[in-house]
Amino acid sequence: MTNLHHLAARAVRQALEVRRTVATAESLTAGMVSAVLADTPGASGMLQGGVVAYQNSVKESVLNVGSDLLSRAGSVDSDVAREMAEGVRTLLRADVGISTTGVAGPNGHDGKPVGTVFVGVATAGGSFSFEYAFDGSRAEIRGLACGAALERLLEALSS
Repeated sequence: MTNLHHLAARAVRQALEVRRTVATAESLTAGMVSAVLADTPGASGMLQGGVVAYQNSVKESVLNVGSDLLSRAGSVDSDVAREMAEGVRTLLRADVGISTTGVAGPNGHDGKPVGTVFVGVATAGGSFSFEYAFDGSRAEIRGLACGAALERLLEALSS
């Protein structure tokens, strides 16, 4: 069992125990977080669904991320991650929204270097974002971002 699958299994188990539903909004991970959760037996009892919002137009029109924020900060930003998590939580009527946005490479994006990642978390108690600086190949950065999102999901489900 990979580390990602181990984290996902813990998150699914925890969500079922505390009777919380989860929705994902993913940019750089492009569905990886929801896919690894769905690989886990029992996921149908907690995973509402997910939105792959690779383009800013999708972040804005589907997830309700502010267009002024996107034009000012770009897509790789802590507030964008937070608004993505809030947006998917509302859209899919979940208890917890989790989001990822960042730069997997090979080139920087929106003035941010490769490896910059933000994970957003939204619950009834509010929304937060967490910044990471990962090293590695494009695939490694995406995997690390997925792992970070699962860890933040576990924290949200445990509080």
